[in-house]
Amino acid sequence: MSKQYTVAILGATGAVGTQMLQCLVEQDFPVGELRLLASARSVGKTVEFAGREVAIQEARPEAFDDCDIVLGAAGDDIAKQLLPEAVKRGAVVVDNSHAFRLDADVPLVVPEINADDVKWHHGLIANPNCATIIGLVPTWPLHQLAGVTRMVVSTYQAASGAGAPGMAELEEQLAALGRGEQIPEPHAFAAQLASNLIPQIGGEKFAGFTSEEMKLQNEGRKIMHLPELRVNCTCVRVPVLRSHSESITLEFERDITVEEAREALAAAPGVKLVDDLTAENVHDRWPMPLDTSDQDLIYVGRVRQDISNPRPEHGITFWCCGDQIRKGAATNAVQIAKLLVQ
Repeated sequence: MSKQYTVAILGATGAVGTQMLQCLVEQDFPVGELRLLASARSVGKTVEFAGREVAIQEARPEAFDDCDIVLGAAGDDIAKQLLPEAVKRGAVVVDNSHAFRLDADVPLVVPEINADDVKWHHGLIANPNCATIIGLVPTWPLHQLAGVTRMVVSTYQAASGAGAPGMAELEEQLAALGRGEQIPEPHAFAAQLASNLIPQIGGEKFAGFTSEEMKLQNEGRKIMHLPELRVNCTCVRVPVLRSHSESITLEFERDITVEEAREALAAAPGVKLVDDLTAENVHDRWPMPLDTSDQDLIYVGRVRQDISNPRPEHGITFWCCGDQIRKGAATNAVQIAKLLVQ
């Protein structure tokens, strides 16, 4: 990749935008000019990138002139307002918001699963929801073995899912508890998160299921090209700073053994198998958020047969953890961008 590209990050000062910067460096992305775009209040601040200082610019349509690739890390409203302008000006956009994910003419991509979908983009590629990515990366190799037809999922989502404000609020609450002080009024979450959990993420979307819960079904169908995939999902916010966890039970068309599942997971790109209940080192027994934070693999463990299934040989249950800010957002977006330039 000898060519250099002009790359912009929309929402560069947020948790995901900041992580995108680091991922560009880590993945040796061929950045020539870098444009960091944010709100007017951040204009003039500088950020270090690859040994140089880059000034933050105001996010407006003209800022996308002559850009090759735009990484979107802003909210839905800003994405809808500005990213089509970037496409009009000739850029290819990889967007992390929810704004375009289910548009029929916009690819929704997890490189380990459907990298070829990048080929039919029309200037815009969507990055899936964080919990969708974390759950589907290990589901995909098992689907290739036995054909998944149904998913029953519970997510245990960290404060990082609400961005920098969510992480700051949890840290503030934990500090107050440690000092024996009253917990400040929550703003990032509906209720106190420290020493608690919140069994609702997003507003009600369908039959009592929230918008976050429906994403796994609707996005999973599109990414895996399985329009009939059935998903039952419950999303819970937990007092973990970073890295989401998921308990997943899969039902398959064909027989699959635990041994076959473990072998497939151990060989799958983007996956690390951590599954030994008898290991002396606790970190080798099962995945935990502490172990999976600030890295890009999805750790998978607790692999076992679904003994509640009338045909246990058609069911597998497992536990997985992955960093929401990295593979669940920024890393996946940069991996998509690399597909565009390779």
